[in-house]
Amino acid sequence: MRKFEGNQLVIASHNTGKLREIAALLEPFGITCTNAGDHGLEEPEETEDTFVGNARIKAHFAAKGTGLPALSDDSGITVDALDGAPGVYTADWAETPNGRDFPMAMTKVWDLLEQKNAPTPRTAAFNCTLVLAWPDGHDEVFEGIVHGQVVWPMRGELGFGFDPVFLPDGETETFGEMDPAKKHAMSHRADAFRKLVAGCFD
Repeated sequence: MRKFEGNQLVIASHNTGKLREIAALLEPFGITCTNAGDHGLEEPEETEDTFVGNARIKAHFAAKGTGLPALSDDSGITVDALDGAPGVYTADWAETPNGRDFPMAMTKVWDLLEQKNAPTPRTAAFNCTLVLAWPDGHDEVFEGIVHGQVVWPMRGELGFGFDPVFLPDGETETFGEMDPAKKHAMSHRADAFRKLVAGCFD
């Protein structure tokens, strides 16, 4: 596994919240993070139907465009009774002409489960795939996952995305109700980041 050397990393995203979150995790290693937008990069088209495929597109696009190592993440929720949907299309399910509407997307998931009369518990998982790519085309892949179930009605004002309907295994609170520090410690992204740090930064 290739170790990260140097002190500059591009986050292959235009999401400033994601940049802040990742920069805080990598700060102890003396690494300065910028995002793709800081370098004038557009967002590449995500044409794959897997998390790792789309994460690779974003990471390699940013690494080639900046000449710096780049880190991307592709994540979403997979619902077993919906054959893994929404999966890589998690954000797309929330798209509207006026921006993303996640309550609408969560309602759509529940309605589909009801139409299928899916048995309970309605098992699901949050997935996060990180790809660290170098300008020479090399990459390292880290996958994080947290298992749970989809519950209804939506619970909690904390978190974002599908958090209010996701109840992790062994917990009594959804990600939408859970203290953010507790959620971050056990989330799919935290799982993937632990593997990334152990593999490339420690």
